[in-house]
Amino acid sequence: CGSGWDFDIYLHYGAGSYICGEETALLESLEGKKGLPRLKPPFPALVGLYGCPTIINNVETIAVVPTILRRGAKWFASLGKPKNTGTKIFCISGNVNNPCNVEEEMGIPLKVLIEKHAGGVIGGWNNLQAVIPGGSSMPLLPKSICETITMDFDSLIKAKSGLGTAGVVVINKDQDIINCMARIAKFYKHESCGQCTPCREGCGWMWRVLKRMAIGEATYKEIDLLYDVTKQIEGHTICAFGEGAAWPVQGLLRHFRKEIEKRCHGEPIVKKSPNIPYLIDQHLLEKDSA
Repeated sequence: CGSGWDFDIYLHYGAGSYICGEETALLESLEGKKGLPRLKPPFPALVGLYGCPTIINNVETIAVVPTILRRGAKWFASLGKPKNTGTKIFCISGNVNNPCNVEEEMGIPLKVLIEKHAGGVIGGWNNLQAVIPGGSSMPLLPKSICETITMDFDSLIKAKSGLGTAGVVVINKDQDIINCMARIAKFYKHESCGQCTPCREGCGWMWRVLKRMAIGEATYKEIDLLYDVTKQIEGHTICAFGEGAAWPVQGLLRHFRKEIEKRCHGEPIVKKSPNIPYLIDQHLLEKDSA
């Protein structure tokens, strides 16, 4: 950019854990420790890597800085929508004809984004069931909302979801939506660092209940139980991983509750031994430890 200020860049391989995407867990990992999020305050800008002030940015943010310096902040701010300016890199995957990464203006309609850059939904737009608009940690949106929603922070928050990482996951009607969410819950169960009890225990409970719902062994009471578990996690953890695990489940309950109810029963479907008394919620205590 012709600034005359030179500096060095060092690339360091990550340890691979999902939780190390959280900024303070990333610092712990860089210091050679286990990737556990830190309590804040103090914030990294005051006490960061090896106790020194540290600024942490996503690669996407750093990558766009040279362009902004060359073309000016006013040019960049002229793109997108008011209060949601600039561009965003969208990663479109799932049931689309051409999965891709694409940089687009903030505020582009979701339908236009999918059809223009990803070749549309497999089976056509009418075959769309839902879209996760901002990566696996954001609540999904049903087709009815996807028709008109725009990809920016304000619009998605208003729809009770979020832009998140802008990882757009398209789910068509050929997929089992409950099983999809169970698979996501299993991922979060596996990746929880275990530092906070609500997250450590809650992620396992969400996965077990969703798995039972997917195979038709859950009861109606477990629907409310599942929601209660998500609320016990949300807002009760050191970092935002807990919310990221709970929100997708809340989105499923908000928009696909009727689909869940179709597979539920009045009483638990379990194999009871005549010699062993049945315990309350025994059907949720499985060998696969959470």
